[in-house]
This record gives sequence, structure tokens and C-alpha cells, in this order.
Amino acid sequence: MSRIGKQPIALPAGVTVTAETDGLVTVTGPKGTLSRRVSPRMEIKVEGTTLSVVRPTDSDDDRAQHGLVRTLVNNMVVGVSAGYQKVLNVTGVGYRATIEGGNLVLNVGYSHSVTINPRPGITFSAVVDPATRMPVITVAGIDKEIVGQQSAEVRKVRKPEPYKGKGIRYSDEIVRRKAGKSGKAGKGGKKK
Repeated sequence: MSRIGKQPIALPAGVTVTAETDGLVTVTGPKGTLSRRVSPRMEIKVEGTTLSVVRPTDSDDDRAQHGLVRTLVNNMVVGVSAGYQKVLNVTGVGYRATIEGGNLVLNVGYSHSVTINPRPGITFSAVVDPATRMPVITVAGIDKEIVGQQSAEVRKVRKPEPYKGKGIRYSDEIVRRKAGKSGKAGKGGKKK
């Protein structure tokens, strides 16, 4: 058995799961509804407040799909009950992040500001951390995949650079710093 696939999924209060024979799984909860098409060979059983995924055979393809389907359904259950969010830190002198009409507006060292429109189901929030005085951006939604993709698009506007550490990074990301030029010889050539 797959170690991930055989684990049952606990369904929180208010979450309902319906599975069609063609592989369409719909999960409804307090935060919204998610639908996804998974492998139709996997059988999804709902028994009371637990859900389990059963594979039909021990073939290589079924074994590979077993854990994947269980993880996808679990991500949907967590999304409609608790939601997902990613936190990004903006580091740099004069760098700003604001929300205007639901869109994220970034001023991160370019001659122009960069506006990012949220994908459907995504909300942005931007606050200034009082300890560091740097903006903190939160990307929130119910679909884990879309939250991760939108966060990657925000980070891509100004990736963190290794010399001064300026840029947009995930809150748990570690940026390896590099030493700059030593500058001992000066600009023109030989040391005197």
C-alpha cells in the first residue's frame, strides 16, 4: 500500500465531498467550492466524517495514482475549510507594496510601478512590518496550486539578489549571500 494513499482524510464540520464515476471530485465547505478531475480508476469512499481513497489493483500506474489522488483531495478539503496563504517579504530601501482596487501595486526599484491583477479566488493584503519597516504581502485563497502560482508571479517581479539581499522573497526563504568586490587595489591598477 502507498503510505500516503492509505491514510484516511478527516472531513471537518460543514465539508461535503461528492465523487462522480468519471473522476470529477467536488468539495464544498465554508470558504467555497472546488472541483477537480482525478483518475477515474480510484474509488473515493466517504464514511461518516472520514474519506478514503481505494485503488483497484496493485499495478504500477494505480500505485502511482493512489497517493496523488489522496493528496489532491486532501488539499481541496483543507482549502475549503481553512484556506491557504503565502507570505512574502519585500526588502529594499524605498520598496513599497500597496493595494489599489484589489490589485497589488509594487514599487521595487524600477522607473515605473508594477501592477499585478489577482487571479480568480485570490486576495492580496499588504501591511508594513513595524519591526523592520518593510512591506509584507499576503496571498490568500482556497486553491493551493493557484496560491502558489500567484505567489511565484509576485516574487518574479523582483527576485532577491545575493549581494545586498534586496527583492521579494518568501517569508521562510533563505537567500545565500555573496561577498562583493574587495576593492583593495583601487580603480586604476597597481597597489601603491
